[in-house]
Amino acid sequence: MSDTTNETLRQAALFYHENPKPGKLEIRATKPLANGRDLSRAYSPGVAEACLEIKDDPANAARYTTRGNLVAVVSNGTAVLGLGNIGALASKPVMEGKAVLFKKFANIDCFDIEVNESDPEKLAEIVCALEPTFGAINLEDIKAPDCFIVERICRERMNIPVFHDDQHGTAIVVGAAAVNALRVTGRRFEDIKIVSTGGGAAGIACLNMLVKLGVKRENIWLCDIHGLVHEGRAVDMNPQKAAFAQKTDLRTLADIVDGADLFLGLSGPNVLKPEMVARMADKPIIFALANPTPEIMPDAVREVAPKAIIATGRSDFPNQVNNVLCFPFIFRGALDVGATEINDEMQIACVEGIAALARATTSAEAAAAYHGEQLTFGADYLIPKPFDPRLSGVVSTAVAKAAMDSGVATRPLDDLKAYKAKLDASVYKSALLMRPVFQAALTASRKIVFAEGEDERVLRAAQAILEETTETPILIGRPEVVARRCERLGLEIRPERDFTLVNPENDPRYRDYWGSYHQIMARRGVTPDLARAIMRTNTTAIGAVMVHRGEADSLICGTFGEYRWHLNYVSQVLGDENHHPHGALSLMILEDGPLFIADTHVRSLPTPAELAETAIGAARHVRRFGLSPSIAFCAQSQFGNQAEGSGKRLREAIAILDAEPRDFHYEGEMNVDTALDPELRERILPGNRMQGAANVLIFAHADAASGVRNILKMKSGGLEVGPILMGMGNRAHIVTPSITARGLLNMAAIAGTPVAHYG
Repeated sequence: MSDTTNETLRQAALFYHENPKPGKLEIRATKPLANGRDLSRAYSPGVAEACLEIKDDPANAARYTTRGNLVAVVSNGTAVLGLGNIGALASKPVMEGKAVLFKKFANIDCFDIEVNESDPEKLAEIVCALEPTFGAINLEDIKAPDCFIVERICRERMNIPVFHDDQHGTAIVVGAAAVNALRVTGRRFEDIKIVSTGGGAAGIACLNMLVKLGVKRENIWLCDIHGLVHEGRAVDMNPQKAAFAQKTDLRTLADIVDGADLFLGLSGPNVLKPEMVARMADKPIIFALANPTPEIMPDAVREVAPKAIIATGRSDFPNQVNNVLCFPFIFRGALDVGATEINDEMQIACVEGIAALARATTSAEAAAAYHGEQLTFGADYLIPKPFDPRLSGVVSTAVAKAAMDSGVATRPLDDLKAYKAKLDASVYKSALLMRPVFQAALTASRKIVFAEGEDERVLRAAQAILEETTETPILIGRPEVVARRCERLGLEIRPERDFTLVNPENDPRYRDYWGSYHQIMARRGVTPDLARAIMRTNTTAIGAVMVHRGEADSLICGTFGEYRWHLNYVSQVLGDENHHPHGALSLMILEDGPLFIADTHVRSLPTPAELAETAIGAARHVRRFGLSPSIAFCAQSQFGNQAEGSGKRLREAIAILDAEPRDFHYEGEMNVDTALDPELRERILPGNRMQGAANVLIFAHADAASGVRNILKMKSGGLEVGPILMGMGNRAHIVTPSITARGLLNMAAIAGTPVAHYG
């Protein structure tokens, strides 16, 4: 990576941390404080009642305070990320980041606490003193062997879970990968020989986990920077390493690798050589987890052992060992049952839950969310994807059950099935909803043409596309303008070097383009002269012709101008008997979950048949996000109480849908509040065919759909993804002038996923 690229990424990271306000966290009130009555309840005198309840029974703290959902992420900054001992203050961005992951993945509130204390016993005393505030403690980035001391003391003295994620989070995910790797290769834990490099906290914890899973301690050979850990060695030893000391004259990794079934690396780059892999057992299992450069690269393993099973810590190879598969969900389960500790049973349950999820038949939702990826259990799919939406429900429930079964749960759950359903429903409360789309887009190298290539938002999106996806951006714009703006904006990308550019003023393909456009439009009143003029001035038409000719896979346009103006050219050039626009679908990511709105732009006053078509298309697209569509037809009329008007058209649309079997839920016509409130809907129409809140609202007027979309965006803080143009086979999407660079990146991810069967 060039120095310029490094500096660009550095500045982008700093900008991210500084703007729009410093840091990655803030505190928000969860109760109203709008008047004197609220104040008297939140503080004096009403707060005294909650205090007295907790004084009488400390367990009431989980009822009346945030303690039951509050975790402390604690570090002294002595072993940060590979940055080393950078100190407590410098570690704060990392700890804030960990807190963000807790919130985003498991809706757990966190305070990051950075402590200037290098003495492990004193640090443990500080952590123990925090027990009244928190429901659990996550120790982070504390050097070995100090981390062992801190965790032991805290576990002995505290009556809440204390979990050092660097150790046990890594160990759990490694354990899950090992369970499935052995299953694929037909091995058993009690029979295998393991060689390991790295005697730090994570390495020792992984070996201890493998012992718990059945590996014999005498079959584990541990090396560190000083060579083999053996009996009698005095250099850089501690009790944790000594537990794996071998009685032998062998001293190096090369000496002990013969016949090894599994290599476990948590050390540094290029430690394991190809010739060593060649001496391992048949179908060796290689877990090379050093980051960013593994102990050996996967292609080097394949050269000497084509049937090897390989895992790394990197996202650009199969089988990424990532702690995020574990820590949010093990804490979620522990907090929800009031566990007093995270014991071996809970950790093993987490291992088994993660491993079982990879072996399970992929759900329709997950398959749609990760469309194009290989999600079939096997050598390249040992553990789930980090953004598999099923992780929360499966893993947290397994952990909660283990806590109850092992007797450490102070608030056992009555109904685990209902608990899992609640967790599944909570997964989609944030922009994480887009991650499966990005993951799916990584499996294809599609070419996306942007009609307004000179726009600053498009240029920023193009750089992000090159950094975050495998897509190839194509921009329509004047070369000198694009180059000048890239330089002015401080972007590293340049025309022709990093992306293809189409110059509407002077492009060698001009004759081909106007010829193609004229051929399409010759019998619709377009003369050769007009075709030439349009191909010089109309960038949307140029982009559509490129898709028509197969030079691009999808067009994104609309950053300026009126939606239907763009739609006219998209329909002319790309419409055919199999493709015609039948609605614009906007995904609004709200605080309490996702909500889709249709049709916001395409049809002003849709007919019943068009409304039914919109519903069918919306159902297909909703599944792209891993969701089951639940569609409400919305109007002023409610279940037939108005004979005419929009309600009549919606009733006719429902009748059209009823004529054939459908694989999605729909109901109507109804008011919006009825669609979103299941209890209200049940009172108005008992036994209606929709369960839960609707996640798709379809309106009989574009004015209504557009109005709701804009209110949610401007007044409710909704993040819009879209509009998604339905019916065009993903060959074109028309955005709106309010879209941001990030919004364009989201649309590129949607356009970059090969989804011909979605419509």
